[in-house]
Parts: sequence; structure tokens; C-alpha cells
Amino acid sequence: MADLVSISTAVGWVITPIISKLINRGFSYLNFDASEKLNRIQSKVVQLELMLEQQGSFGAFVQGAERSGSTSIDAHMPHVLKMELKKILEKIENTVNEAHQILKLPDLFGVSDGKERQRVAVTTSVPPPVVIGRDEDRDKIIAMLHEKIDNGQRKANGGLSYSVIGIHGIPGSGKSTLAQHVCASEKKGKREEKDGHFNLIMWIHVSRNFSVDKIFREILEEATGNPCPRFESLDILEQKLEEALSGKHFLLVLDDVWYREGVNQQELQKVISPLKVGDLGSKILLTSRSRDALLALGAIRCIPISDLDDNVFLQLFLHYALEGAEIDERERTIFEEIGSDIAKKLKRSPLAARTVGGQLRIRPNADFWRDTRDRGLLDATTGALWWSYQHLDEQIRRCFAYCSIFPRRHRLKRDKLINLWVAEGFISTTNAGEEMEDVGQRYFDELLSASFLQLVEKQTGAFSAVYYYTVHDLLHDLADKIAKNDCFRIENGWTGVIPRDVRYLFIETYNKTIVMDKILQIENLRTLIIYSDKLDMLIEENVLESMFTRLRKLRVLRVRTVTQSGTLSFPASIGQLKHLRYLSFWTSSSVKQVLPRTFSKLYHMQLLDTGHCRNIVFPSGEDTVNLINLRHIVTFENQNFPDIRKLTSLQTLSFFTVKKGLGYDLQQLTHLNKLRGRLQIHGLENVQNKEQAVAANLAAKERLKELILVWDGDNCSPDIETEVIEGLCPPMEIERLELRNYHGLRMDIVRSNYWKRFVDIVRYRYLKILFVGLLNRPTACWLPPWTEPETAALYQSTKSLV
Repeated sequence: MADLVSISTAVGWVITPIISKLINRGFSYLNFDASEKLNRIQSKVVQLELMLEQQGSFGAFVQGAERSGSTSIDAHMPHVLKMELKKILEKIENTVNEAHQILKLPDLFGVSDGKERQRVAVTTSVPPPVVIGRDEDRDKIIAMLHEKIDNGQRKANGGLSYSVIGIHGIPGSGKSTLAQHVCASEKKGKREEKDGHFNLIMWIHVSRNFSVDKIFREILEEATGNPCPRFESLDILEQKLEEALSGKHFLLVLDDVWYREGVNQQELQKVISPLKVGDLGSKILLTSRSRDALLALGAIRCIPISDLDDNVFLQLFLHYALEGAEIDERERTIFEEIGSDIAKKLKRSPLAARTVGGQLRIRPNADFWRDTRDRGLLDATTGALWWSYQHLDEQIRRCFAYCSIFPRRHRLKRDKLINLWVAEGFISTTNAGEEMEDVGQRYFDELLSASFLQLVEKQTGAFSAVYYYTVHDLLHDLADKIAKNDCFRIENGWTGVIPRDVRYLFIETYNKTIVMDKILQIENLRTLIIYSDKLDMLIEENVLESMFTRLRKLRVLRVRTVTQSGTLSFPASIGQLKHLRYLSFWTSSSVKQVLPRTFSKLYHMQLLDTGHCRNIVFPSGEDTVNLINLRHIVTFENQNFPDIRKLTSLQTLSFFTVKKGLGYDLQQLTHLNKLRGRLQIHGLENVQNKEQAVAANLAAKERLKELILVWDGDNCSPDIETEVIEGLCPPMEIERLELRNYHGLRMDIVRSNYWKRFVDIVRYRYLKILFVGLLNRPTACWLPPWTEPETAALYQSTKSLV
């Protein structure tokens, strides 16, 4: 049997030159078989790590027992343990040998990376959104929106309280941008309470394969500002929508309306049927490629979007190509001359101006610009988009093509998309100290900078802003062509054949028959995303059982289903998904989810997302410690994930609750120093002293931005609470600090030394928001006047004190 040194050497051989070099080269250089082998060898590496750790624990126990001669074990116990240790070592040796057999990889080290493209670093700053040359069109449409309607006009309009205005034009001509420009002006008028302003402004993307149910829900959410509840029927939903819109003076934008004669005209009429209850003078603004779509919805004005003047278009193009470029005036003159010739090739397409300009902006090299001008690749909008795509780095191109898995105009969140890229294996780094998520951020920023992704909405919440991004329709078409059969979507109303070689699959609405009869036949499926907002739609456990046993190559499983109540017990067969990296399972908050012990065999798991589930049963702490690659635990509710101390790769941990039982103490956080973003710690009344608080080692978690510290009970003394705060010692980089139900500053116990120590704790230069509240009185807090010298500095650096 091999000794420990030879085993360690073998493990090192497996991990270092194979795994790291393959990852560094990128999956794009691997053929299908090599990718399969790499997946298998990665599984073996994780098992080796766990077994070696187990071996070390056995060895230490045996040696300690033999040295001490402890009477707590009998004379035969060390021999039994040694036999167990021998079995473990044999298992390790067999695993290493199996890895050798698997590992017959092609020679990858002679593959050329290709010629390095000259470029400058892409920053996270994107040129601010601009609308150039559309002010006249905007003002014209705004004037139409505010035209008064008399009774005669209302009768001519069929007695409706609203009227319809439409913008039509070819793809990429700027229809949606113009509508956004109009909306921005109207929202400003609403804030300033101008005469005749709309008190409700809504924006809905319609898409080619829309459903009336989905559009109704989105309008209701826009009208109320709240998530749409579940209703028993479409009629009830329509009734609730009418109640929300009744008497409202609204502006509704229906963006990207598609029209097919005799097919969806009736459905389009259903979409606008509840709008009749609005206040007189309400308006609907449509955008469409087709004038017929506008007429089908009763548009009284159809406005063709005009071409930009040559000089205006050049101004727009140079904005994207040179904005923020660090060049002197002489160089700028040269670039402007070359840019003028390039702009003429783009046929006045605003989309082409953004994408081509974005690529040129990060390559301020006159020879490159001249080469671009002199080649015939930009003579049409599609050619310009293809040229821009070709000048993305190879890994970034792959990440962009992956976006075709989502429907048109699907709203994307940055972190969710990056986590998907990581789970799919699209991201790699040669820097040992760099996280893959940080590389993904750079990829995302480059796609954003080059306008392959576009910011479409910013929602400002109570605590932070949420940004949504989308892919322009023409770029989505490009991604479809690039991805071919790799990515596939089953959207509402789809009928057809699923390609057998599809790897990444999106289903807009869950359908048991499609899953059981068609999807389970796709042996090489890597990603399955099921997005459903239908009423009372929960995936059956027998369907999950079949998925887990048949789709064993899944790396990503993301499911959103809807039901009011019940229990979802994941089958033990989930343990067969050896390659699973990403598990997101959203249900209604009242549904109980139960994970089996075999869940702990998913050694490669990187992300677990339970959404709003309030009751999820995890395996025991002894099992969860095996999930050593877990990077993100995403929840919107406080969950009791036990014994996380060894999950040192964790970056996202939304909640942690301190309890008196094993596996729930603050020491669980000691080594989780990669945590970032937001962390909310509950149960601090269970921390007895400063020493226990220090064990959390929060000061070392430098990438935390928001920290919420909560005493759930009211039975902790103010002195202990103050000690605990001192021991917790938030990181200096913190931007938002909340202390909930904290009594260390209560007026009846405030003394100067308490306040001085508190000021020392919270004086952080990055701190933007400080919140101190008592139980059931979240805004009732007392702080000494800002006149004390030591508090003046705190006030100056803290932008918001709640």
C-alpha cells in the first residue's frame, strides 16, 4: 500500500498541473470527452481532500490515545482505529489509481492562445446614458400626451378614457430609447407636480410570445408598487387590476409590441381591456417594429422614428467612442477624423454607434481605428454588431452567448448572472488570490461598457438600489446565432422539437408532460432553468426523482414555482447530481422544504438559493461540513444552516442566528473571511461576553458592506450588550451599520465612557448609514447631541443617521 507521502504527491499531481492548467486554458479548448473527464476528475479531487482530512483526524486520535494510555478506551480500541485508518488509506489509493485511469487528456499545452489584442483595461464606469438628437421628437410626443380630450374626441375614440400613441421603426433605430426619454421627462413632471402630470407612470415590455396573465400581473405590480399576489383566475386578476387603475391619470408604455395578423390581435385587445377605468386623458404609448401593431391597438397617432442627422449621429458615435478616453487634444483630433469615416458606415444606427463605439473606446490606438475604417465589416448594422462581438475576449464572448438562454428583454441581475457563469465553468483565473466572482464582474463590466448589456431599470429600496439589465433584441438575435443548439428556450406557446444536443435550457412555464416526455431524454443537459408564475404550480416529487436520476450531468438547476402551502421533500436521489454547482429553488414562503442527508454529497455545490422559504430543514451539521466549495447561501429569510465553520469559501451568508446549541455559536464565523455584501446576525442575546463576540472575527471580513446586529430578546443587560458590540468590532470598510434592539445607549444608563467607546467603535470613514433602534420602536433611538468634539467627526462622515 502506498505511504502517505506518495499519496500526497499523487494528490498534488492531480490538483496542480491538471486542474489548474486546464481551468487556466479555458473550457473552450476542450472537446466534449475531455470536458467529461475533467468533471469526473474534479469530483475525485474533492473526495481526496475530504478523505485526507478524515485520515488526519483518525491519526491524531490514535496517537493521542496511545501516548496518554487513556482508560476511556479499552486496549483494543487503538487497533480498531488503525484498521479503520488502513481502510481509508486503501480507499484513497484506489481513488488515485482511478483518477490515473480517467486522466487520458489530449495535449492541451501547445494550443495557441491567439494573438493578443491591443486594449486598455476596462473600468466599471460606463458613459452616462445619453439621448442625442431626439429632443424634438420627445417634445412632440409629450405635447401629444398632454392634449386635452373633449367629449367629441372621446366619442370618436369609442368612448374610451384613454388614447393611444405609437412609435414604429426598424430594429436598433432607438424606439425604446426615445420612449424612455419621454418617460424620464414625465417622471420629472410628476415629481415637480406640474399641471396635467400623470400620477401613475408604468412601463411594460410585451415581447413576441406574451401572455395576458403575465402582462396583467406586471401592470398591477407597476400600479401598486407591490408584488402581485396569486389569484384563482384571470377574471379575478383583471378585476383587481381595474380596481388599482380606477380613476388614475396614467401613462402606460407598452414596449416592443409584436403583431401577427389573425394571431395575436385578440390577445392584444385583452391586454388593454382593463385600462378603460382610468381617468379621462390617460395615455398608452406603444413602440413596435410594425405600424400595423399600433393600428391594431387603436393608435390615433403613428410616429415613424426619424433617422438622425449625419452630424447628430457623429456626435452620438463620438460620445461612445471617446467619452472618458485619456488622450490629448492632438490625438483627439486624429481620432475624430477617423471616427467620422467609421460613423458613415454605421447607417445612422444608434445601436451600432453604442456597440462599435464601445469597442473603439477601450482601444485608443489610431492604427486599430484606421484598420476598422478600411475594412468592409461595418457596412450594415448586423455587420457592426458581429465586428464588435469578435473583438470581445474569448471567455467574454462565451458569457455573452450564454445570455441567449433567456427570453428577449428578460431582466437580468448582475450577481445572479455572474454566479451562473461561474457555475457553468465559463470563468477562470490564474491569480491565486483572485475570486472567480471578481473576474466575472470584469466580464460583466466589459459587456456593459460595449453595450452588449444595457441598464434598463434602477429600483431604489429602503436599504439599497437594485439594478436590472437586458440584451437588445438585435444583440439577442446575434447571441442566438452564436449559441446555436447549445442554448434553447421553451417560451409560452412554444410547439416544436427540442434539439437533442442542447446543453442549457430555459422553460418559461412548468409543464410536467414536457419535462417527463422530452427533457428527461436530453442526456447531456448541463443547465435547467424553470421559471413559472402560474397559479398553484409546484413540481411534483416524482418529477424531481426522475430529474435527479436521469439528468446526472446538471451543473445548474434553477426552479421557480408557485403554490400556497405544503411540504416539498427533495428525494435522496439528489445526491446523484455529482456535478451540481448551482441549486436555486424558489417556492412560496409558506412551503416547507426538506433536504435529505445525500445533499451533503454534492461536493461541488457553489450556490444554494432558497428564496423566500421560511422553513427549510437542512441535513445535520456533520453532513453539511462536506460542502467545502459552497460560496453563496442566498436567502431572504432567517434560516438555520448548521455548523458552517469549515465552509471557508463562503462569500454570501445573508443571515446567521446565534443559538445555545452546538454549531450555532459565533465561533462558526471565525474563518469565514471571504464574506462580502450583507450579513445579518440574530440572537446576540445568547452571547455572554466580549470574548465570545471576538470569536466572530468580523474585523477580518473586509468585503462586508452592510452589517445588521440584532438582539431578538429583551433580557440582555446593557453592560453585556456594550461588551458584545466592542467584541464584534465591525470591519473598517463597512458602509451601513444597524444595531437593532440595542440597549447599550439607553438614556437611563448612558455614561460618558459608554458613549466615548461607542463613538470609537463606529467612526469608520466609509460609513454612510448608522441605525440604532430599540425593539418595536425601529426609529426610536437616542444619541447625545452632535456638539461634543468626539461626535462631530462621526457626524461629518456619516451621511445618514436613522
